Amino acid sequence: MRAVRVHELGTPFKGEIAETPEPQPGPGEVVIQVRAAPVNYVDTIAISGGYQFSPDLPYTPGKGPAGIVTNVGGDVGGIKAGDRVLALAELGGYAEMAVAVGENCYKLPEGMSFADAATFGVAFDTAWISLRERARIKPGETVLVLGASGAVGSAAVQLAKIMGAARVLAGVSSAEKFEAPQDAGADAMIDLSGDNILDSIREQVFAANGGDGVDIVIDPLGGDVFAGAVRALAWQGRLVVVGFAAGRIAELKTNYLLLKNIEVSGIQISDYRKKQPDLLRQCYREIFEYYVAGDIKAPASTTMPLEDWKKALEMIAGRKAPNRLILTP
Repeated sequence: MRAVRVHELGTPFKGEIAETPEPQPGPGEVVIQVRAAPVNYVDTIAISGGYQFSPDLPYTPGKGPAGIVTNVGGDVGGIKAGDRVLALAELGGYAEMAVAVGENCYKLPEGMSFADAATFGVAFDTAWISLRERARIKPGETVLVLGASGAVGSAAVQLAKIMGAARVLAGVSSAEKFEAPQDAGADAMIDLSGDNILDSIREQVFAANGGDGVDIVIDPLGGDVFAGAVRALAWQGRLVVVGFAAGRIAELKTNYLLLKNIEVSGIQISDYRKKQPDLLRQCYREIFEYYVAGDIKAPASTTMPLEDWKKALEMIAGRKAPNRLILTP
């Protein structure tokens, strides 16, 4: 089979497509024929060597492929050969065949395409856990989603609305990038560009939210934007740190926590798959129900051949991707 093989971490992205033996499932694992593999921002971090853990080299990148189960290794929680699944594997998606833990595979609803399924993985589960479990969203609350045009951000906008948020504010860097979050249900734009971001975020939030701060902030960006967003929280507000796509890990002045009784927490979605798989099953059951009911929709995506994997990663890293990018091995 063909698979991307990375022999050295770093940038520019190093690797090649090579012929490798078809994988075999271990106990509790499944093998899937990959039909759609999402290209995620986190993939660029992992291949660059900046992720929380480094894979054993050489390795095949690619989190969350969707495809058809071809082989199973023992008891895999009701998954069988022929099932169409979203497989939340940590790596291996940039290939014709991939191995995943059966417990982390979710059967696709009838009518959901593989490309649509691939856009949900990594992004929608991260957004769901951020809102439902970390921020404990309640109907009628207000939510500020930073990086709202990105994968996790756009998912958070949709989910916050369906979970009952009274208002969802979309933090983006330009008016052009507000189109997608607005289509997803965002009520107002918060401009994240400019020099005085520390004050401007709070000022814009108060203007868009009737003079009040927001109850929840979902932050995939970090950097200076984080500090501005902390100041935009209401009393007992909750901010969830998702990542640092802005390029710098933010620092927190803890006196803000005391002044407004606010909370700052973080999410690393891979840990939930390992430590709370039942919660992830609930997550995807709910997400797929929303999809079938038409309450949420899959983000727009562009499919690319496996041979274009480097180009896709460069587009994601350079923020030049028009929408979600999907490799089709």
